[in-house]
Amino acid sequence: MKKSGPLTGVRVIDLTSMVMGPYSTQIMADMGADVIKIEPPAGDPTRFVSVGVEPGMSGVFLNVNRGKRSVVLDLRSEEGKESLRKLIESADVFIHSMRGKAIARLGFDYVAVSAINPRIVYTNCYGYSRRGPDGDLPAYDDTIQAECGLVAAQQMLTGDADYIGTIMADKVAGLTVLYATVMALFHRERTGEGQEVEVGMFETMASFLLVEHADRAIFNPPLGPAGYHRALAPNRQPYKTKDGYLSALVYNDKHWNAFIDAVQPAWASEELATLEQRAKQINRVYGLLAETFSERTTDEWLALLRELHVPCAPIRTLDELFENEHLNAVGFFEQVETASGKVRFPGVPTWFSQSPGKVHGPTPTLGAHTDEVFREFGLDTEKEQDAAPDSATGTVL
Repeated sequence: MKKSGPLTGVRVIDLTSMVMGPYSTQIMADMGADVIKIEPPAGDPTRFVSVGVEPGMSGVFLNVNRGKRSVVLDLRSEEGKESLRKLIESADVFIHSMRGKAIARLGFDYVAVSAINPRIVYTNCYGYSRRGPDGDLPAYDDTIQAECGLVAAQQMLTGDADYIGTIMADKVAGLTVLYATVMALFHRERTGEGQEVEVGMFETMASFLLVEHADRAIFNPPLGPAGYHRALAPNRQPYKTKDGYLSALVYNDKHWNAFIDAVQPAWASEELATLEQRAKQINRVYGLLAETFSERTTDEWLALLRELHVPCAPIRTLDELFENEHLNAVGFFEQVETASGKVRFPGVPTWFSQSPGKVHGPTPTLGAHTDEVFREFGLDTEKEQDAAPDSATGTVL
């Protein structure tokens, strides 16, 4: 399939597994890059983490590895290493999720790879930056959610030490890997210089959480403990209506005044007239609103709030997203023929007027493109052997 998108012509050698790295390279593939996914003979473990129509083709794996080419290499053999060196020669990006010591033992640290291709952008996907004392620790989404303060924030909000109901650390870190790598490519286009890039899940999530939660703690001396009070208010939750739940944010002065004028709740007062006043007692405000929202049905509130242009939304299930009128109107889902039959992929969320991306073909079965890529690079097909890389972000060996 001929590729299209803003990264058309970019070649990526992808030695990542699980979700953090593969999510970033999935987006690169959607944007037109030729992503060559290097897998050990046992395959990326994500092939087996959930159900699928075909063995080794789980739904999660299909989604984060679509549009790539799978090549099986035993990097513990000299033949496998030599093949990888050949692929590196013409690559624009080399990206891996092994621990720093493991990739160095294999002979593919930045010094070795840049000696083969000085213009390459070399991206390390780590659990923790190797520049700190925790640099060689393994990491999973769960452990990083705990370490970065996300679980503690949930506990402040709900009273329970809970994980978020999505692999947020993996995905936020994956998006960070994407923008960091593309920025390095942009630098290379301007200067001709390749470089090494490092993205740690812990550092990424600490930065992500502290966008708002640093708040009072950023001053010297601190004006109070870290934590943005509105986000951590116990009453900040979907509102219970007469027949269900509703999400609504009656927040800025324009929305507040429109709501108060239309609904005229008994608790309305001058002491809540401005955002500054409400912000100082936001948990009380949420509680007062909760009392009022219990008086009408969800549909009644949606009709009124949308008329008032107050931000609101129903509580949708994950399954409902597949039939969502808006998502389908913008062509969000893309149906692709795969080895598992027709797959309805959540597609590209961004839009480009001149170089749009798309789902560029199915997800490869293990080693599906080994012969194709070997012929393309003038290599002999190597015999597969059991081996597995030592991952820094989620693979336990």
